[in-house]
Amino acid sequence: MNYDLQKADLSVVVAEAGLVADETRRIFGQLSAAQINWKPGQGDWSIGQCFDHLTIANRPYLPIIQEIRQGRKRPRLRERLPLLPGLFGKMIIKTLQPDSGRKVKARPQFLPSSTAIDPGIIGAFLDQQESLVKEMKATRELELERITITSPILSLITYSLMDAYRIIVVHEQNHFVQARRVLEAPGFPT
Repeated sequence: MNYDLQKADLSVVVAEAGLVADETRRIFGQLSAAQINWKPGQGDWSIGQCFDHLTIANRPYLPIIQEIRQGRKRPRLRERLPLLPGLFGKMIIKTLQPDSGRKVKARPQFLPSSTAIDPGIIGAFLDQQESLVKEMKATRELELERITITSPILSLITYSLMDAYRIIVVHEQNHFVQARRVLEAPGFPT
């Protein structure tokens, strides 16, 4: 996987999103409920929680992208400020990269379930990923760097639609790597 997406164009981001989906299906697609819910330690997330978190975090992006694609989205005042979107987008992408060494706490509304997660979460993530990729591809004719959105995570932050795509995929890569570490941790059930 290519973790440096700061300047990646749409074709690279879409390819990376496809790779995340393919590798998720291959590596995590056949895990049992016990494996999906196993945690390496107190306070650590399970594989299921990693993918539950991603489906929760990605969900708000779909209607935003659809509104833009359909020409129904009107820019908010904050989205019209010229310097902020570029600054915030790059900062978030850099922070979320799997090899950044930074640990970012999820906001409460984006935390995964604390109860047992159904192994179907992998299929749910893959279905959502397919929808996201389809929406990304449908916007390829738009000026993605010039369209600004407000972050669904923190309303004070704005970034370009292209940076939103980069953020989505880098965030997925981050939690894919986290889930992979769980799978490789000592004591993982076989």
